[in-house]
Amino acid sequence: MNRMRWLPRLALALILAATAAVMAVPVVLTFTNSLMTDREIGFDYGLIGQMTDAASGGKDAFVQLKIIPDWLSFGQYRQVLVQSPKFLRMFWNSAAMVAPIVAGQAAVASLAAYAFAMLRFPGRDKLFLLYLMTMLMPFQVTLVPNYMVVDALGLMNKEAAIVLPGIFGAFGVFMLRQFMSHVPRAYAEAAKIDGAGQPTIFLRIALPLAKPGLAALTVLLFVDNWNMIEQPLVFLQDSFKQPLSLYLAQINQEARGVGFAASTLYMAPMILLYSYAESYFVEGVQLSGLKA
Repeated sequence: MNRMRWLPRLALALILAATAAVMAVPVVLTFTNSLMTDREIGFDYGLIGQMTDAASGGKDAFVQLKIIPDWLSFGQYRQVLVQSPKFLRMFWNSAAMVAPIVAGQAAVASLAAYAFAMLRFPGRDKLFLLYLMTMLMPFQVTLVPNYMVVDALGLMNKEAAIVLPGIFGAFGVFMLRQFMSHVPRAYAEAAKIDGAGQPTIFLRIALPLAKPGLAALTVLLFVDNWNMIEQPLVFLQDSFKQPLSLYLAQINQEARGVGFAASTLYMAPMILLYSYAESYFVEGVQLSGLKA
């Protein structure tokens, strides 16, 4: 009977392990291929085999996906980091845009979320519903009004055209509001009895308790803005100001080794950030009501 009880859990564990392995294959292949020589990559991704359909006369070519390289080569990384200054310039362009967006939206969203979750004022629920409506609109819907506002403010081809709309996004308000709703009101009431005002309650009670939610929001905002494509394409015509996410699509298709190396370096900040804040991220997503 005990074995029968463990069978569903074992089956679920095997299914989840297989799913995780499949999801990890592209990341592993990208990293291992970045350590291969251009000749080896060209051979593996060349037309190494053909299957001829005698009935139709067509040909299907396939490639060989190899995980372990024959020889370790770091020439691609040297070419990306040393011989290609454009990569480093765009890397810092991305960092210069993503960092203020993440920090600014976390600050603005935490204040707004505290007001929606802990304060009572007329029209609170209707205003929060308006926030939700703006969050549901994709970038393509708001592209024209955003473009008109940015052009009227004289921010075209400037980093501020990307940073300012990102700081005042509605997603952070929604997520932190869901999280701060779980903060016990007894803490705030006890602080009021001791003479604490709203700024003190926010800084010393709500914000420390919202640390997992802020960590989860930081990870989600970083990933979303690190991978942004549409905004810089529309608002930044100068290629010297564009982020790294646009550079990967411009790499020569024949220089596959350089492409794999650049992709690995591009993924590194996201992987490191998630590894550092994994426990906070999981807890914050669970308490916020979002589904991972």
